[in-house]
Amino acid sequence: MSNQDVFELMARFEGSAAVSMKFTCKDFSLELSKSAGTAPAAAPVAAAPAAAAAPAAPVEEEGSVITAPLVGTYYAAPSPGAAPFVSVGDQVKKGQTVCLMEAMKMMNEVTAPCDCVIEALLQEDGALVSFGAPLLRYKAV
Repeated sequence: MSNQDVFELMARFEGSAAVSMKFTCKDFSLELSKSAGTAPAAAPVAAAPAAAAAPAAPVEEEGSVITAPLVGTYYAAPSPGAAPFVSVGDQVKKGQTVCLMEAMKMMNEVTAPCDCVIEALLQEDGALVSFGAPLLRYKAV
């Protein structure tokens, strides 16, 4: 099981109504729990491992898309209240930071794969996104 699979499983658990979960696969075991005001639902716990094995396909529109390199929280700006890294219509250089992804309290820069113009921002600031989810649409220049 890869780190990305574990992050996906954790994100799905966090978004579910379940308050505890135990997942075992061959020689790998993972136990998760959280506090909640309601009793856990049995169906989401049983469905979580199967859902992590088959993540939803990203919806792509026209143009090239920068996708999430990991499961985490998408941030459009370096800090709350700061100007975003990029806006629609901005021309960016290859390697320029276009957003941040936070996973397990670690910030990861997502960079432009080539010189391009940003056509659309596909996520809202602070959104929890899955591995491979579309973040920004761009057109190479």
